[in-house]
Amino acid sequence: MRILGTSPDAIDIAEDRRRFDAIARELGIAQPANGTATSVEEAVAIARRIGYPVLVRPSYVLGGRAMQIVYDDAQLRDYFERAARVSEERPVLVDQFLEDAYEADVDALADGTDVVIGGVMQHIEDAGIHSGDSACVLPPVRIPAEHQATMRRHTEALAHRLGVVGLMNVQYALRDGTVYVLEVNPRASRTIPFVSKAIGVPLASHAARVMAGETLASLGFTQEIIPPYLSVKEAVFPFKKFREFDPVLGPEMRSTGEVMGISESFGVAFAKAQISAENALPRSGALFVTVNDRDKVAATPIVRRFHALGFRILATAGTAAHLRAEGIPAERVFKVHEGGPNAIDLIASRDVHLLINTPLGKRAQHDDYSIRQAAIASKVPYTTTLSAALAAVEAIEALTAAAPGVRCLQDWHAALAAGRATVPA
Repeated sequence: MRILGTSPDAIDIAEDRRRFDAIARELGIAQPANGTATSVEEAVAIARRIGYPVLVRPSYVLGGRAMQIVYDDAQLRDYFERAARVSEERPVLVDQFLEDAYEADVDALADGTDVVIGGVMQHIEDAGIHSGDSACVLPPVRIPAEHQATMRRHTEALAHRLGVVGLMNVQYALRDGTVYVLEVNPRASRTIPFVSKAIGVPLASHAARVMAGETLASLGFTQEIIPPYLSVKEAVFPFKKFREFDPVLGPEMRSTGEVMGISESFGVAFAKAQISAENALPRSGALFVTVNDRDKVAATPIVRRFHALGFRILATAGTAAHLRAEGIPAERVFKVHEGGPNAIDLIASRDVHLLINTPLGKRAQHDDYSIRQAAIASKVPYTTTLSAALAAVEAIEALTAAAPGVRCLQDWHAALAAGRATVPA
């Protein structure tokens, strides 16, 4: 039987940690410290060697199924009891979790000889959130050009080494000036429709023709297209319909759809994506903030920008005390168990217009869960990461400065063909 496109062996190399490690070392590509375990004791030993927190996942899965960030031995043992079916043929992968890293996706198309980058996308959500659930922006806005160039070189080297014929997706993390490869998928990624619309190239169609024997040169796709505008992809979640689920995001994919926004500015593009996802951001009103202790310092400049926009700042006791100490007026709001009117009462009465809630550590507290559920029930937009909160304030600042315009995708592509985006939108 003839297999079109990338060989099954190349796909196996990308999934088999031991085989892929050898190729990464050969190419000089950094990876997070990692190991493979076929028993819980072996996994514990690897995690202790690497250092917690670690990301654990089964081999050969899609959508981040049964992927989890674990913080100690007890949680790792619990993971094996609940989620992992382990054998020599199906080991569990244990990776160092790179906290406070920027993550990026790179899509590429190869014909067995040439490799062309489809797009480099910077994740907006924090590291550790599944790429299908994270908002992303193309081109990147916070990844330095030199590190983007490293990602492109690594992607091309991996495509050549694996003998990719068709599409390939590579996921990277950037921390402390080092680019790490997290995962290689020698196949089409869920980002292909987004990238195709952003750059005006039908990547899936091109991939099919390449797999059937045509070359990239014959298709006229020989170099990366970097648009002069910004495209933001946002995930759509089912939490309004499935209320029993906590909307906190993690390594296991939970989104059920995607939308995108395009503009010459990141803030407007992000705002358009939120509108499309039925999560429209308010331009004024009350911001309710409750973040864990670790996030208080990083949250302060974000909240300060909301205050400068005229938002009334509400916060739970610890967050309010911190903000007031930093010179930001913040009104204390009771937690659920502290009396009333509490946070849920204010959300239900529409006295809160935007929620920033980052859960505490490895398990969300009951109050946090109740607050997020109240926001969903009352259709109050919310963020559960500071990176998304930063994007939100940038979007509101952009909307305050000027009303967004509307352009059809064909007009954006016409501007792209001309090498410029001449009409604000």
